[in-house]
Amino acid sequence: MHTSQFLSQIIEELNQSVRLISDDESDKLLTHILDANKVFVAGSGRSGFMAKSFAMRMMHMGIDAYVIGETVTPNYEKNDILIIGSGSGETKSLVSLAQKAKSIGGTIAAVTLFPDSTIGNLADFSVKLPGSPKDQTEGDYKTIQPMGSLFEQTLLLFYDAIILSFMEKKGLDTTKMYGKHANLE
Repeated sequence: MHTSQFLSQIIEELNQSVRLISDDESDKLLTHILDANKVFVAGSGRSGFMAKSFAMRMMHMGIDAYVIGETVTPNYEKNDILIIGSGSGETKSLVSLAQKAKSIGGTIAAVTLFPDSTIGNLADFSVKLPGSPKDQTEGDYKTIQPMGSLFEQTLLLFYDAIILSFMEKKGLDTTKMYGKHANLE
């Protein structure tokens, strides 16, 4: 197959994926983001990159958003939300993070393939995304893509859709958001 054929198949997989995401779960996440004092995001590997892009867009909208592990990340408190993106819901460093956040208070949201995972069970609520785990041994979703690519792509698009929902609720547009874009690049 040619690259364009693979790309068409990937886009078809994503089209199927987005139809399986619960609007109720998505709305719950948006409501908690709106109600939080600060928003913290975390993920490992490629899911971590998706979390960073989400935090960046939230910052563009004026939300007090931070990436766990960055040197400028402040303390997590009871009126904050921690959003953990993890396909498996079992990544050791993220499990430890969820346990620590649970002991502090605040709200924990898991965005995962497996809401019944360790992180899903530690979270106050989960958003279930479709996809296959990295080893593709379980899950009801088959993909031509390697490892966790479908989950990671769906995660990025899901986060972008949350941004669009926020923009709609707050009456923001790209022009207003661009005013917060980095100008020392």
